[in-house]
Amino acid sequence: MNRAESIKNIAIALCKFQAEIKNPKNTATNPMFKSNYAPLDVVINTVKPILSKYGLSFIQSTGSEGESVIITTLLIHESGEWIESDPLILPAYQNRGGGKLEFNAQGAGSSISYGRRYSLSAMLGVSSEDDDDANGASGSANNKPPKAITEKQVGDLKTKALKFANLRGQTENAVFSALKIKDIESINENEFNQHMKQLDVWIGKVEKDSK
Repeated sequence: MNRAESIKNIAIALCKFQAEIKNPKNTATNPMFKSNYAPLDVVINTVKPILSKYGLSFIQSTGSEGESVIITTLLIHESGEWIESDPLILPAYQNRGGGKLEFNAQGAGSSISYGRRYSLSAMLGVSSEDDDDANGASGSANNKPPKAITEKQVGDLKTKALKFANLRGQTENAVFSALKIKDIESINENEFNQHMKQLDVWIGKVEKDSK
């Protein structure tokens, strides 16, 4: 994260903003994880009036690198002080069904929208999606939550993510961001299986394209 030499004024304004802001309403559903989230326009419409109230604004820039998109968020105070997020790098693939991924404009647009929402929410300290991906509502008949993954499964997922990262010339953290993994030790078995399958698809595509 980069910042101005002094952030005294922007820090005071951000504290006031966070004391007043409420999390955006989760009005959309992720069909893959059956989780609810606040779309980008809802996040922006929620935060903008209160940001403006305290002399704050933001700029989000997008770029590309190979088959990935790059998003950064710059938070600005009327005093001229600023804080800039680290770049968020996401694969720009569109799921075409049947496990087929395609790099195209639709995939890039989807990744940009997700990246902007994720980056802005993290920068402002708001939540724009369910924490548990609604797994509590989709558990077994006896309502027991899915089991947490083992240390071996953590290692297996990290190994596969690193393999894909090396094939794509990306960082392991970028791959975890693309999978929407915030804390690998906290995911459950259902999520683990989904992530492993997704990585298999991505790795298979890259290996096929490289032949």
